[in-house]
Amino acid sequence: MTAVDAGAGRGRRVRARRPNAVAPSLRTYLPFILPAVLVVGAVIVFPWAFTGWVSLHDWQATGAGGFIGLDNYARLFADARFGEAVWHTVIYTVLSVLLPLVLGLAAALVFNERFPLRGLARGIVIMPMMATPVAIALVWTMMFHPQLGVLNYLLSLVGIPPSLWVFDQGTVIPSLVLVETWQWTPLVMLIVLGGLSALPAEPYESAQIDGASWLQQFRYLTLPMISPFLMVAVIIRSIDALKSFDIIYAITQGGPGTASETINIYLYTQAFSFYDIGYGSAIAVVFFGIVVAMSLALLWLRQRAKLAAN
Repeated sequence: MTAVDAGAGRGRRVRARRPNAVAPSLRTYLPFILPAVLVVGAVIVFPWAFTGWVSLHDWQATGAGGFIGLDNYARLFADARFGEAVWHTVIYTVLSVLLPLVLGLAAALVFNERFPLRGLARGIVIMPMMATPVAIALVWTMMFHPQLGVLNYLLSLVGIPPSLWVFDQGTVIPSLVLVETWQWTPLVMLIVLGGLSALPAEPYESAQIDGASWLQQFRYLTLPMISPFLMVAVIIRSIDALKSFDIIYAITQGGPGTASETINIYLYTQAFSFYDIGYGSAIAVVFFGIVVAMSLALLWLRQRAKLAAN
């Protein structure tokens, strides 16, 4: 037998033994994996499966009713108030993403430069994101007061007439977005700062030699290279704004009327105010589908931005 034949024989024996060699390792790791699988199933999978099952029943506060199939979903898509809640959610989400993104990018560019007391200024700027939502809602509710609030007082100093803020249907969503922007602009700033600190210096040195202005460097160098970080900020802010509940409920409870009623607020109202548990569960299932679809779309856009940056 030649050396080549002997080597081929040993290769076949190794390949033959490989499945048997892998099996013990799986049995070894199974006791460590199984508890995590059980916890995920109990905490995440079972509640959603139960919610889907409830959405197929006429479930009221008194308990489970009969099986009604997709009647709750058919009622949902014929519900004008749900359509209004979807529209409010879209407006609130878009504004709550765009404004913190623009302001957070501007703040990151400022704090990326060196100046005295920069660390102290950064610490002060990120303080809003450390506060609890209910505390923020209480403070801003007092600031929004038409007669006693400080915001109308500040407007009077510059000759602008007072506003009703969250007490008017036309201004309630922009006012709530103002609170969201104040709280979460620091998060976008920190994400973008991480991207700015990782940028190489060589392209900027070459651009300065070529006589490029600051605006040209930002447009053609900085913005393309930090686009993956901006997409991370967009994904985090979009998901958070889409499912926002605490601040809206604490300030307006969806009012005045239904002017600030988002999907989450409407879901809560149906399930825990009207005690229509089955209909509320159908809203939760549809809302979950919206969140998943939006998350997948944003992840795809992030991958495109990452490929473009490279």
